[in-house]
Amino acid sequence: MAAGSSQGGRERTHTLETQTLEYADAASRGVPETDFEDGTELTGGERMVLNMGPSHPATHGVLRLVLELDGEEIARADADVGYLHRGDEKIAENMTYNQFVPYTDRLDYLAPLANNVAYAMAVEKLMGLTLPPRGQYIRVICCELARISAHLLGMGAYAMDVGALTVFLHTFTEREKVYNLAEALTGARFTTSYTRVGGQSRDLPPGWLDGVRRFCDEVSVALGEVDQLLTRNRIWVDRTRDVGVVSAKDAIDFGLTGPNLRASGVGYDVRKARPYLVYDQLDFEVPMGSVGDCYDRYLVRMEEMRQSVGLLRQCADRIPGGADNAAREPINVDDGKVMLPPKEKVMTGMEELIHQFILVTQGVNAPPGEVYFGAENPKGELGFYILSRGGGTPYRLKIRAPSFVNLGILSHMLPGHMVSDVPTILGSLDFVMGECDR
Repeated sequence: MAAGSSQGGRERTHTLETQTLEYADAASRGVPETDFEDGTELTGGERMVLNMGPSHPATHGVLRLVLELDGEEIARADADVGYLHRGDEKIAENMTYNQFVPYTDRLDYLAPLANNVAYAMAVEKLMGLTLPPRGQYIRVICCELARISAHLLGMGAYAMDVGALTVFLHTFTEREKVYNLAEALTGARFTTSYTRVGGQSRDLPPGWLDGVRRFCDEVSVALGEVDQLLTRNRIWVDRTRDVGVVSAKDAIDFGLTGPNLRASGVGYDVRKARPYLVYDQLDFEVPMGSVGDCYDRYLVRMEEMRQSVGLLRQCADRIPGGADNAAREPINVDDGKVMLPPKEKVMTGMEELIHQFILVTQGVNAPPGEVYFGAENPKGELGFYILSRGGGTPYRLKIRAPSFVNLGILSHMLPGHMVSDVPTILGSLDFVMGECDR
C-alpha cells in the first residue's frame, strides 16, 4: 500500500504490519413509525425523517435506515435490522453438528467455504480433534479463495454504488472463476457445504491446484487493473477520502473486526493473534490504514486480496502429498466415530456399517463443555460459541456475526455526512444481511 498522501493538513500513511436483541414494533412502543428506536420524537423545525430501505439498492440487503435530516445533512441515524432473521441459532439446537453445516453457508453467503471451516473448527475444539496437515492446508486454501471472492464482490458493489460500473465488471469476471473452482471441488458453486466435523467431504480433484495457480495469476492482473481504475481516480478519491472516518478508539469501542478495524490502524487479525490451521507456518502481512475512512477501507481490502493470492501460492507449493496426493496423505481425522468410513468398507465390515449408521442417525458424540472459536473471515471475526451437555446436538449455539457487530457503528458514523455519502459508507463497511440477521 502506498504511503505519502495528505489532505486537510493530515498526513496519511499506509503500512503493512505483521501482527440477543429484542425488537418491538412501533405500535407497541407507542411512537410513530418514523421515530427512532429509543422512542425520541422529533422536535419540529426544518428537520425531516427519511426512511431508507429496507428495500433499497444501496443497503445491500434488507437493511432499514431511519435518518433525521437537517437539509441534506444527516443529524441522526438509526439502523433497523432483523428483516432476514431465520433463527439459525435455535435451529442448531435441533440438529446434529454436521447437519448444521449447510446453514453456515447462508451466513455470509459470499464466503460459504470460510463459514464451514469456522463452524467445524469450533466443534472440533469441543471434541479435541486436530486435522492432518493436508486437511489443514486444504482448509486454508478454501478460506483464502472465499476471502478473495467476497472482497471481489464487495469491491465491485462498492465501486458501483459510487458510480464506477466498469470495476464491477472486472471483479465479477474474476469472482466467477472462484465459483468454477468451488464447483470442481465441492459440486456446488454457491452453497458448498464442503467441510465436515473432522475433515472434508472429499480430497482435491486431479488438476485442481493447477487451476488455483492459474487463478492466482489472472486475479493478480485484474487487481492491477482495478487499482489503475480507482486508487488515483480523482472522483473516487473525492467521494471516499475523509468520508466515514472511524478512529482507532471508536473502532475498538464498537467491537469492529476485520478490514474495517484494520483500516483504522488497529493491526488485529485472528490469523496472527490466535493462529489456527497452518497460518503460523505461512508468510503473509496484515494490511492497515491510518485514517479509517472509506478510502482506507478500500485500500485494505485490495491489499488483503493480494496477500491471499500469496497464501494460495504457498499452500499450492507446500501441501503434503502434492496436487494429486499420490502418497495418499490423509485429509480427515482417523476416527470411525467422527468421519464416515469408506463406502467399500461399509459394504464388507460390520464395525464400519455400525459407525455409519450411528453417524447418520445420531451424529458425532460431543462431550459436555463449552468452547468459543473465532476465525478471520472476510467480514471480520466469525465466532461460534457452543455449549454442550453431551450427545449429538448442541444445547446452545451462539454466532458472533461480524456484519451485525460492524453495523452497530452506523449511528456513530453517519451523522454529519450528506445523504449522498450514505451509499459510500455502507459500501465501505461491506456487510451481508444474511449473516447480520442470521
